[in-house]
Amino acid sequence: MKKAITASVSALAITLGAGAAMAQDAISDGVVKIGVLGDMSGVYSTGFSGKGAVDAVKMAVRDFGGTVLGKPIEVISADHQNKADVGSATARQWIDQDHVDMIADLTNSAVALAVQQLASEKHTLTFATGAATSALTGKDCTNYGIHYGYDTHALPVGTATAVVKNGGDSWYFITADYAFGHALQDNTAEVVKNLGGSVVGSSDVPLATTDFSSYLLQAQSSGAKVIGLANAGQDTVNAIKQAHEFGIVEGGQQLAGMLVLISDVKSLGTDVAKGLQFTSGWYWNQDDASRKWKEEYEKFSGGEAPTFPHAADYSLTMAYLKAIQAAGTDDPDKVRAELGKMKIDDFFAKGGTIRPDGLLEHDMYLLKVKDGGTDPWDVADVVRTIPGNEAYASLAEGGCPLVNK
Repeated sequence: MKKAITASVSALAITLGAGAAMAQDAISDGVVKIGVLGDMSGVYSTGFSGKGAVDAVKMAVRDFGGTVLGKPIEVISADHQNKADVGSATARQWIDQDHVDMIADLTNSAVALAVQQLASEKHTLTFATGAATSALTGKDCTNYGIHYGYDTHALPVGTATAVVKNGGDSWYFITADYAFGHALQDNTAEVVKNLGGSVVGSSDVPLATTDFSSYLLQAQSSGAKVIGLANAGQDTVNAIKQAHEFGIVEGGQQLAGMLVLISDVKSLGTDVAKGLQFTSGWYWNQDDASRKWKEEYEKFSGGEAPTFPHAADYSLTMAYLKAIQAAGTDDPDKVRAELGKMKIDDFFAKGGTIRPDGLLEHDMYLLKVKDGGTDPWDVADVVRTIPGNEAYASLAEGGCPLVNK
């Protein structure tokens, strides 16, 4: 009898020990670690990345409860300086030494492409929000890379379509001279040409250029009806300001900002940007849920601009943590499978789904700058809602080799 009791106690101890080990194994290293890798000091640090992106992720962690499957959630961040080699080196250290489970933000397409490839080789999930190139889920797609919020295919579907249909059928591009700018120009040019328009020329401009005068003069002399700005952040702001100084719009040409944030509009002033149309992944004043989130985000961040990349950072963090909870583990393959099953239907993404190529497909919005409302961030009206299946390339068109075998 004594031997039987001893055996039963031993068996119970083994069972309890195994259960504790399984609980520990569910979350690798006993903590879920999220790395926010973005532009913390350069041309994209205000509206796309920077402190605002880190705050959005931290706010989501707080709202989730600070733990998942009984284990703490930690957020770290770093500046990739808009350099692919710096971003890759940071990501490698994070994964190999710091045991980061997921990398978010990745503003700057060149950095995002490099980090997504590296992380995929190491079976680590990445969520690109600030980066725009459609190559992330096209020819350079990976099993672990997710593009969350918008891409260079979705942007011109709204903006270029509206401009061409209003008579802007000849274009000259001023283009950021790296992966993002060229992808945005190519995707916009395709829309313009499909609608019967033409591209009469373009200028490639180095990132973080402060003087756009020579490029604007070339665009002006081209005779194009529309000058398409295939750039973003401070580059877009500088180009629009200098175009205003040169009287380009007063001279009869139209500016089309292919990637504009409301923080850019606020920086420009609605008197300079009035009438500008642009496509966005989200607008804070579009419904009650978005207005409520903007109010909470401003409190948390100390008044940061409620831009759509930052809203995307919050949304993706919640989706990632919910997927861990549903999977019962932070194993990247199981989490990615859960993400593919989920309906992302929150204040940011209405009826969104993460496709097999890694693209979050959701509704986009065509905005038009107005005089401004009672809120200092109320700088635009939603002119049109663009359904996700219209905004984004289909799986067949996207070109992801993992899907289209």
